[in-house]
Amino acid sequence: MSIRPYRDIKRKKTKVIRVGNVKIGGDNPISIQSMTNTLTSDIKATIKQINDISEEGADLVRVSCPDEDSTLALKEITKHVPVPIIADIHFHYKRAIEASENGAKCLRINPGNIGDKKKIHEVLTAAKNNDCSIRIGVNAGSLEKDILEKYKEPCPEALVESAIRNIKILEDQDFFNFKISVKSSDIFLSIGAYRQLSKITDYPLHLGITEAGSFIPGSIKSSMGLGSLLMDGIGDTIRVSLSDDPVKEIKIGNEILKSLNLRKRGVKIISCPSCARQAFQVIDTVKILEEKLSHIKTPITLSIIGCVVNGPGEASMTDIGITGGGKGNNMLYLSGIQNEKVLSKDIISRVVSEVEKKAAEIDKKL
Repeated sequence: MSIRPYRDIKRKKTKVIRVGNVKIGGDNPISIQSMTNTLTSDIKATIKQINDISEEGADLVRVSCPDEDSTLALKEITKHVPVPIIADIHFHYKRAIEASENGAKCLRINPGNIGDKKKIHEVLTAAKNNDCSIRIGVNAGSLEKDILEKYKEPCPEALVESAIRNIKILEDQDFFNFKISVKSSDIFLSIGAYRQLSKITDYPLHLGITEAGSFIPGSIKSSMGLGSLLMDGIGDTIRVSLSDDPVKEIKIGNEILKSLNLRKRGVKIISCPSCARQAFQVIDTVKILEEKLSHIKTPITLSIIGCVVNGPGEASMTDIGITGGGKGNNMLYLSGIQNEKVLSKDIISRVVSEVEKKAAEIDKKL
């Protein structure tokens, strides 16, 4: 059963670029990415983390390349991971060239920081020759000196001016396979910059609230910032930046997109906060189900409601539902229709069984 969203988000139509086998922009799905925090030169650890991030649902993964050992490691790393790799490059043009030659499918750079036109030309030539895209990464914390002097402090206009300057550098070299970001740790600054930039360019935009913080505050800041932009139809790829395990960035990114009906992947659980009316332990049940159903990639909606106040209504709009009932007799709903009573002690095993069965049915039709 699919829930018809009250309001469909109309995304701005942007140009389409490719990062390896992932298309970004246009009508393509909004992609999610994260960044490793291992030493890239530690090939084994980096491969493991990339694969963990990918398994959680990442479409792209970025790695830092501060030295030659890191860029050379990409040649081996890219052989053992299922997603395109983005190389994070700052200042040194040779690192960008090495990364593109060793398997990176995107370079995160600020062309204006690379150096003179000759160096920029060499980087873009290497990118073209190796089918490597570019992300222009403007950040409020590292604006060009003259722009910062002009505006006195980071502001949306300053970030946008930096982005336009870097866009022109690429366009003047006939390079168009790029996306742009204008990030800040301040939600209002980020939203303002992205909204302004979206009005004046059709290149795909990479969204992020940079340095958002630890898991809870960072997740909230990112949800508010990215959610506001996504609801405006702005954004083609996102990253949630957390001081935590990168896998959690993908979890939050997925939930942001799922909550806006912009991504359908895995089990979407609708559950109540629980109260004295609950007929079973809702909170514990949901926690266990999240873990036991984490392997399901098929989009399925599941409602877990502790009583009959809102339970039947929620269950009527989900693929599978459980509504709490008296004396431990809870009602199972399948495709919005009452099916049979389930004892509280059997809820978890029965729900897992029904979800897996439903996923198999859906997958068979695809």
